[in-house]
Parts: sequence; structure tokens; C-alpha cells
Amino acid sequence: MQPDTLAFDSPAPHHLPRTTLSERINALPASPGLWRFVILLALGGFFELYDLFQTAYISSGLVADGIFHTGKNGLFGIADQAAFACVTFLGLFVGASLLSPYADSYGRRKTFIFALAWYGAFSLLMAVQSSTEAILLCRFLVGIGLGVELVTIDTYLSEWVPAPVRSKAFAIAFFIQFLSVPSVALMSWWLVPHTFFGISGWRLVIIAGAVCSILIWFIRKNLPESARWLAQQGRYEEAHQIMRSMEQRCGISPVTEFNAGETAQHSSERGSFREIWSPAYRKRTLMLIVMNFFQAIGFFGFGNWLPALLSGQGASVTHSLLYAFFITLAYPIGCLICSRYADRMENKWQIVLSSLMTVVFGTLFAMQSQPLLLIVCGFMITWSNAWLTISYHAYQAEVFPTHIRARAVGFCYSFSRLSTAFTSILIGLILQLAGAPGVIIFIVVSMLMVMLSVGLFGPKTRGLNLEDI
Repeated sequence: MQPDTLAFDSPAPHHLPRTTLSERINALPASPGLWRFVILLALGGFFELYDLFQTAYISSGLVADGIFHTGKNGLFGIADQAAFACVTFLGLFVGASLLSPYADSYGRRKTFIFALAWYGAFSLLMAVQSSTEAILLCRFLVGIGLGVELVTIDTYLSEWVPAPVRSKAFAIAFFIQFLSVPSVALMSWWLVPHTFFGISGWRLVIIAGAVCSILIWFIRKNLPESARWLAQQGRYEEAHQIMRSMEQRCGISPVTEFNAGETAQHSSERGSFREIWSPAYRKRTLMLIVMNFFQAIGFFGFGNWLPALLSGQGASVTHSLLYAFFITLAYPIGCLICSRYADRMENKWQIVLSSLMTVVFGTLFAMQSQPLLLIVCGFMITWSNAWLTISYHAYQAEVFPTHIRARAVGFCYSFSRLSTAFTSILIGLILQLAGAPGVIIFIVVSMLMVMLSVGLFGPKTRGLNLEDI
């Protein structure tokens, strides 16, 4: 018996059978208790995305303070904003590819608690630096923590949420997380152009996110470990007790008896990097690598450069930050709308349709110069990016088994970080040479690659148990 189908004998008071661990998780009702758990898990991701989207909004403050320079005057002969984005995503690549496998060895809960503390500490350190080199080094270290955290949240969420509402849970989680994007846009519009008590506004934007993330760290210490991961480690009694607590949290009577005799096959199975290239998973791995490499260009190419793109279309710096705030409202609003239909369609087709939406409205954005039309097209691009994010985060966490889930997702996801690290520089050059329309064309072509890779090679997952995909 696989560890994820660990048996617990007891009459099932709920309408679904509850004789295995997988069945017990799928029998959890979509109750307030379950959604409180999802929201609590998502709160940590709020500050990760808050930090991730700072790139677009605090750079003007760093330039005003003489720390960052534009064009060839930058530290590496390119705009320091591009270098800032580059080192951020290099850190994310290191965290996602090299450190996220520790979530398979040491547990989901312990890994993301450590990552959140790491992120908060180095964010505070970055806020007090005054040289380009120190800012970039701290940003790289912050990125490592973010890379581990975001992968672990996806893995954790997919293992705890019942299959019938898995996509909806990701939509609700990202609604919470994406509230951070208009938050950082609004705070930057308010704080970055000013100095308070001798402290530059961009420093306060960073400090606010870091301090709040540390507060969330104390709250999230009470989250339970993944029952699926515990079972995979052979810690069956702990999995049983945590499962009982979750059943009580969700308002159903807990299964009382644990039948240890059912665990005929011990969960000594441990994942390895070689396994994700085995015939069973090779096509999925390659498909997700291609998807992640190109989707990041569309998502972060627009998100990280939004004020610059708006300025390139004729908006002033102050107006571009204000327009960006209205556009970024589409992140949480789009997630909330997606939560209404996320479980009614295959995730792979949601990825394809959301990418197509970016292609259409990205093309229209490149043609606009009127403020209202820029905001409308930008809003629709952002909505499609939010939809894409929900779909692919849920999707890539579904298609690998528990014992290699964090390792495989982290490795595939890291290619989105690697591509963004280098395309951040490339987009900066394209913006200088071809303007905002050239950047939009680059984004549109990338999203077409996402559509082809997932549409042609992605497996179906809708409504299936993780063990059956």
C-alpha cells in the first residue's frame, strides 16, 4: 500500500468513505474551518508577493537617493532596476531548485516557517543599506527565502485540500496573496516620493512588509504538518492525530481508530532527482519546465515593469504609479472571480485560455496611449496573469507524488526564476531599444509558448485524487 493510501478503520459518519488517508482528506467539507486554514496558510504568501512586486515600485526611490542609476550608468553597465530584478530571481532560482527539496526531507511546516523568518530578516537588513552592492546582495538573499517559501506553500496546500475544491482553494489563497500587489503599489505611490523623519519612503515600504511577515511567522507556527507527508515518512500515528484535529476543525466527527496493521508497505520510499526524469514523469517535467520558463516572462515582464511600460506609453512617473495601483487591483479581484469557476474546468485549459487572454490584451495595450484604455487593457492583462497563476500553481503541485512533490515542483518552478533573472535584463534592453511595444511583443510570444506546451502535453487532473493523477 502506498503511504498516501494509509488506512484508518472507523465508521465514516460523513457521506464519503473514510477508510484511507486520501479519502479522509477528500471527505473534509468546504467549511469555515477549512477556509480559515487556507487563509492562514496564504497570509505568509501575502508578504512574499508584496516583496516580489516591490521591484517595480521602489526603484524610482532608489534612483532619487542616488543608490540606483539608469541605463549604462548602472553597476553592471545596465539599469540597476534590471540588476535588482535579476538578483531577486537568481535568489528565487537557488531557493526553489536547491533548497525546496528539504521540504520533502524535513516537512512542509518546518521548511516554510524557516523560509519566512529568513525572508523577514534579510528584508530588514536590506532596508538599512545605502550602497548598490549591499542592496543587491541582500536582495539575492531575500530571494532565496522567497523561492523556498512559495514552492512549499503550493506543496502544502495541494496535500491538505480535498480534490473537489483544490483549484478553488488555490484561487482563494491567491486572492489573499494578491491583495499584496495593490497594497505595495498604493504604499509606494504614497511613500516612495517622500521622506519621513529623515527616512526615505522606499525604506519604509520594505520595512512594513518585513515587520508584518515576522508577525505572521508567529501566527503560522500553529499550523499542522501535512498528514500526507507524515504518512510518507512512516509517522502514521502523528498523521492520524493531525487528521483527527483537521476533521474537528472542519466540523465532522473524527475517525477514532488507527489500524496499524493496514500499513503493510512501509514508507521508506524517498524521492531523488533522478526519479523526476523517469519514464513516468519525464514528459510532465519537460512540459512544466517549458511552461514555467515562458510564463514568467509574461507575468513578471508585465508586473515588474508596469510603471516603466506606462511611462513608455506617455504617462508621467506620478501618474504611472497611480495607474499601476488601479491595474493591480485586478490581481485580487481576478482571483475572487476565478474562485467561482476554477473547479469547473481542467487546469491545463485554464492555463491555455489565460495565456490567450494575455496575448489579446497585451497586443491591445501596445496600441494605446489614452489613460483610460491603458488602465482597461492593463487590468485585463493583470486579470489573465492572476488566472494563469492560480491555474499553474495548482497544476504543477498536482502532477507529482508526495515523496517527490516539493523536489519536482521546486526544480520545474525554478526555471521561471532563472528565465526572469535573465529576461529582466533583456526586457530592460528591449525597453531602451524598442520601447514599450517591443516589450509587449516579447511577452505575447512567450505566452504563445505556454499555450503550446501545456495544451499539447499536459495531463488532465480535474477532480482526481493526487494519488490517481
